[in-house]
Amino acid sequence: MLEFETALWRKGHRLVAGIDEAGRGPLAGPVVAAACMIPEGFVLKGINDSKQLTADEREYWYTILTGDPHIQWAVGFVESDEIDRINIYQATLLAMRYAVEGLSTKPDALLVDGMPFQFGEIPAQKVIKGDTLSQAIAAASVLAKVSRDRKMVEWELRYPGYGFGQHKGYGTPQHLQALQRLGPTPIHRRSFSPVREELPCEV
Repeated sequence: MLEFETALWRKGHRLVAGIDEAGRGPLAGPVVAAACMIPEGFVLKGINDSKQLTADEREYWYTILTGDPHIQWAVGFVESDEIDRINIYQATLLAMRYAVEGLSTKPDALLVDGMPFQFGEIPAQKVIKGDTLSQAIAAASVLAKVSRDRKMVEWELRYPGYGFGQHKGYGTPQHLQALQRLGPTPIHRRSFSPVREELPCEV
């Protein structure tokens, strides 16, 4: 999973950040992006796209990534009200921008999972299915996913009855039934159809 990083290192780009997001599809909660820079020579055997890992495996890798002082990382959140205001695509790009801005050292190249993204003059490369092809993007996918999942568990305590801790805001039957029964919360995305349908007075 180092082919893309190695190509950039050979061109002299020593600080390569992988970027990925979590939470574009849910009906509630933020969209989250992470940026991660792993030094040349580091090999994280077993890391993969967060969707291919179990929850325990994601937590394991999150601990490894955030606990190693040689690995730089940052996470950006864009909340549901901003998603409604600017749309989910733009909100995802904004979360990515927040993540890159949060790095303590400015990267000199970016590898981005599946989306065109530009940050100033830094060279950026879109990598289709990058979270299965690039170590740095896979790491970012884990950081974004775990950060978002933890936030949704917190929201479950604030808004019981919706099951946010289980489905993480995705449109599962459990979630849709709770939405119909209880109505939307402040963290629901009102621009998303299943939520909007429960807001006839606001449309």
